[in-house]
Amino acid sequence: MINMYEVHETNQMIEQENLDVRTITMGINLLDCSDADLRTCCNKIYRKITTLAKDLVKVGNDISHEFGVPIVNKRVSITPISLVGSSCCKSPSDYVEIAYTLNRAAAELGINFMGGYSAIVSKGITPSDELLIRSIPRALAETDFLCSSVVVGGTKTGINMDAVRLMGDIVKQTAEKTKNRDSIGCAKLVVLCNAPDDNPFMAGAFHGVSEDDAIINVGVSGPGVVKYALEQIHGESFEVLCETIKKTAFKITRVGQLVAQEASKRLGVPFGIIDLSLAPTPAVGDSVADILHEIGLEYAGAPGTTAALALLNDQVKKGGVMASSYVGGLSGAFIPVSEDQGMIDSVVAGALTIEKLEAMTCVCSVGLDMIAIPGNTPATTISGIIADEAAIGMVNQKTTAVRIIPVIGKGVGEKVEFGGLLGYAPIMPVNTFDCSNFVNRKGRIPAPIHSFKN
Repeated sequence: MINMYEVHETNQMIEQENLDVRTITMGINLLDCSDADLRTCCNKIYRKITTLAKDLVKVGNDISHEFGVPIVNKRVSITPISLVGSSCCKSPSDYVEIAYTLNRAAAELGINFMGGYSAIVSKGITPSDELLIRSIPRALAETDFLCSSVVVGGTKTGINMDAVRLMGDIVKQTAEKTKNRDSIGCAKLVVLCNAPDDNPFMAGAFHGVSEDDAIINVGVSGPGVVKYALEQIHGESFEVLCETIKKTAFKITRVGQLVAQEASKRLGVPFGIIDLSLAPTPAVGDSVADILHEIGLEYAGAPGTTAALALLNDQVKKGGVMASSYVGGLSGAFIPVSEDQGMIDSVVAGALTIEKLEAMTCVCSVGLDMIAIPGNTPATTISGIIADEAAIGMVNQKTTAVRIIPVIGKGVGEKVEFGGLLGYAPIMPVNTFDCSNFVNRKGRIPAPIHSFKN
């Protein structure tokens, strides 16, 4: 039973501490839209998406207004398109036609993003997968709402290094195709290891084949709420620190649970999961880095950062799982650079490097996220960074990802402005030593020994 104190407390979290529901994401299965004829396939895709999600934005806005809870994004995730288009797509251009259809559907619905222009190539690349992957630069350059992801590895499969090598080239091509907009296409492209089927966050969201025909997944946020709570217990013991984070995560997740259940009921679509991730924004005070500062670090990146982030991630999950029976997605703390003002400040101060961010990804939710690097960075170097991050995910049995942006025409010391939730980012230096002989080897890195559980 919710009492008046809890209502007041939630209102304060919304009004003063940047609490929001970051996204309501409807996942839609498109496997039944596959057809040997491209035009027919596109028509089926458009019809199914615009039918099932026709009320998504209205319902999200209605719930936000009635409950007083900001719902920032309404999104759709779909079955990986390399599976849907395998019968009718004979060239990358055919897949771009599907991309246009998806973009048109997103515009019709009024949603913020559509995820699932994706391929899962953890162990091998089919001809259809390769065609889709090679279409990504054009698809992202010529659409407004589309997000793309490619899964290159997993704990059970190992790492497909042929795919890793190819994705280094694709990231560079995407940057070139959108260089007149500071290579923003790369902000809508992520390379994953151990990707979950039910992630509501972009750019890595897709509707996995293990899911229902349609589901509602909700991603909550609230770094500002956690920061405020920690300010009230400044200097207390680790026990008090952990209890405070855990209790705060519980409250945040309950708000998401309420929104998810209401959206599910009104849309007539089953409730899937709540993603517990602390997702920052460029707003001052809504920062994971600021939480780390409140825990006791001068800047994110200082010695002790990885330990502090591990503590934060674990307590968020412990609190969240008590608030909802269905927790999934990524769930923890995001550490994107451009979307987190505290992270940006840490980079500018010289406290935070890509290497330290990589260490932090061993214990956080995702990986190297929204990092701008010099536009002249070789594709093989990008592939090496992807391989390193995939190895962390593979060995630690967790999701890791790389969303990196080589900004064509810019170098270290400059900054790039993306706008909105994507914020701005300083161009970070990368290790310039060569790894091409490594990434150009053919084949895959085998799964680790501890994956052999059967």
